[in-house]
Amino acid sequence: MPRVKRGVRATKRRKRLLQHTKGFLWTRKNKYRQAKEALLHAWSFQFADRKKKKREFRKLWTVKINAATRQYGVAYSKFINQLLKANVAIDRKILADLAEHEPKVFEHIFKQVQ
Repeated sequence: MPRVKRGVRATKRRKRLLQHTKGFLWTRKNKYRQAKEALLHAWSFQFADRKKKKREFRKLWTVKINAATRQYGVAYSKFINQLLKANVAIDRKILADLAEHEPKVFEHIFKQVQ
């Protein structure tokens, strides 16, 4: 009976898993058991943090718009309400960018809404 060399699939599976842990600290990058545990946590946080990133950016845009509108003596919520009533279709991301980098354009939009 011919000799069977084993472990090809298992080795391939372990190598593939260790490739995902490149850049991790300590033994979590090169020892299979620690790497597997680290990836279980990393992948769950990765999914959750993609959602969290969207929330945090929206908060940041709100802060930037609020800071810009306070210069004109109007609160953020009232400004957004006026935008909706005036049918101005500019999203918060663009408004925040204009408030930060193009204050004159933002001022023009603000006066249009008033």
